[in-house]
Order: sequence, then C-alpha cells, then structure tokens
Amino acid sequence: MKKVTILALHLGIGGIEKALISVANMLSSDYEVEIISTYQVLPSPAFLLNANVKVKYLIPGGKPNKKEFLDAIQKHKFIRASKEGIKAMHLLFLKKIRMIEAIKICDSDIIISTRYIYNLWLGKYGIMNCLKIGWEHNYHNNDQKFINKIVSSVQKLDKFVLVSEELRDFYSKRVPSSCQCVYIPNTLSYWPKKMSTLDNKKMISVGRLEKEKGFSDLIDIFKLFYEKDQSWMLDIIGGGFEQDNLQEKIKMYHLESNITIHGERDESYVRKHLQEASIYLLPSFTESFGIVILEAYSYGLPVVAFDTASGARALVKNNQTGFLIADRNKVAMRDSMLQLANMKELRTKMGINGREYAKNYLEKKVKQKWITLIEEGR
Repeated sequence: MKKVTILALHLGIGGIEKALISVANMLSSDYEVEIISTYQVLPSPAFLLNANVKVKYLIPGGKPNKKEFLDAIQKHKFIRASKEGIKAMHLLFLKKIRMIEAIKICDSDIIISTRYIYNLWLGKYGIMNCLKIGWEHNYHNNDQKFINKIVSSVQKLDKFVLVSEELRDFYSKRVPSSCQCVYIPNTLSYWPKKMSTLDNKKMISVGRLEKEKGFSDLIDIFKLFYEKDQSWMLDIIGGGFEQDNLQEKIKMYHLESNITIHGERDESYVRKHLQEASIYLLPSFTESFGIVILEAYSYGLPVVAFDTASGARALVKNNQTGFLIADRNKVAMRDSMLQLANMKELRTKMGINGREYAKNYLEKKVKQKWITLIEEGR
C-alpha cells in the first residue's frame, strides 16, 4: 500500500485545515495516510479525522502567538511584547528546522504540501523518488509579490493542485512545464439528511473575522436592511482579530438584539445554525474556493455574495442559487436580502437549485480526482 503524507501548519479551525482533513479521510481507505503538523493548537484536530490517519506534531502544545504579540503592542505592554516577540522567533526557528528534518526523513510515496514555504522545503529536501505535490488554496488578488512567491515555491515539485479552474489556468501559464497544474475542488464531507425549512427569520455568515472576509461591510449592509425590516436576525460564526471591532460597530448601530457574533465554534455548532437559517451571506473581498457556500447549499439556503470573491463567482449561479452582487454595492446586496426575506417561494426555489448543484462536490467524485493524480505519478 502506498503511503501519503500531508504537510500542515496546524489542525485547528480553518478552511485549509478542513480541506486537508477531508482529503486525508478520503484517501485513508486506499492508502496509508499521515499528517505532519507543525503546531498543535488544539488537543485534537478541529474536524473529525479517521482513526487510521496518523498525526505527528512537530511542536506539541505549541501554537503561533501573533495575536498575543499584537495585543501586547496595542496595550503598550512592551515587556510582554518583547517576551512574545522572542517566543515568536523561537517558534519560527523550530518550525523551519523541524519541518525540514521531517521532510528529509519522510519515506512516503506521495507528499502533499499545503503552504508555500513547505513547497520550497519539499522541493529542496524531499527524497528523489517521491511524488511531490503542492496544494494552493488562496486567491492571488493580482498581488504580483504573492504570485511570484507561489510560482517560485513550486519550481521543483511534480504537481500543483489548485482549487478552482480559474487558478489552474492562471498558474499553468506561469509555472514550469515540469510541474503540472491540476484542478481539484474542495469537497463536501457532510451531507445533511434534511434541508432547512427556510421559515426562520435568520441570516447566517461563517468565517474568520479578518478584514478580507468583509464582515464590517456586512454589518453596514444589515443596518440598511434593518431600516426596512427589523424582524430578521443575523448570526455571524467565527473568531479572529476583528471581533472586538465588529462588536463595537454592532453596538454603535444599536443592533445588539439583531446581530450575534458567536465566536469560533465547532462543526456541529455551525451545522445546527445552518439548519435553522434561511439565507446565507458571504461578504468576502477574496475567497479562492467558498466551501461554506456549498455547505449552505447542502441545507437548501440561497446565497447572497459579492462577486469580488472568485470562489463566489465560481459557485453562486446568479438568480438561480442566489445573488451575485457587483462592485461591492451595499444597497444592491441589501435589496437582494430584502427580496429573499419577503419571498419564501424564491428562497425555496434557489435553495433546491443550490442543493442539487452541491452534489457535484460530494466526496465520491472529488476522491477519484485525487486518486487519478496520485496513480498517474510523476
């Protein structure tokens, strides 16, 4: 049986982490699978991992301390900031030397890297006869520095997996022919037996509370919606650096009774709230592959999203499974939310279309793409 190793930064809550655990689970019935994770941010992986998938932590109990460092700076606690800075440098040193050593001694037939820096190390230190695969989840946003960094990182790899056709076509023109660019979408690892009834006056949005996810704009938009209809609620599930700022904006708009930020939650919590919601909102500036869109579809929720996110452009079928809003037009998004809020028949029609579309991303179809990639070899 061939052995597959996946190189991870951590196994906490996040889109990349969810995707790599899904792939590890899919492949574990056909291959011996292990995950080498730099950090251990939680006692156990945030997402359900098959028992036959082995996990090795390079820094057991260790996790990045960026948040603690920035918090100390912001509060002018410079002694604590200095200590956190020294700790951060030590963690980065351990991250590098331990991952390089793990790559050097890895005897797997296939090694999959999920970060650009791991791509570089895999290409430089991976054993000669293994299949070296890079896997990119982030959209480039036409950032030339980021693009150059990604292209440089895969120079010595055999395959480069992209999560959208747009990204595959983009990088195919830029990476050497010796590294084949392949499109494999992320997959739905869970399929609910029942759709939402779409009766509850609840909207939902799930994601990291970071600026690129656009939650500040979403609160502005919901305020515009609230001026027309005060009966709906908005649940925001996720944690991140912007949480305090978002809470302040909600308070400033006097929307505490209508908008709830739930913080970082596990899968079962998110599924429960998707089941209870009637409309999904995606305000992201950027999104390479919106797996959360497919999760919303699986519950029969129509999706309203800005078209600035390439993942939304690829997955939201305008006027069929939801609405795509051009130019980050807040009033236009508000109007689409009002239309769905006032027309259950439209919500139901779009929800059924979305659930049917989401079936294209079930594990059986996506798994075969990975197996084909692996079996084709170098």
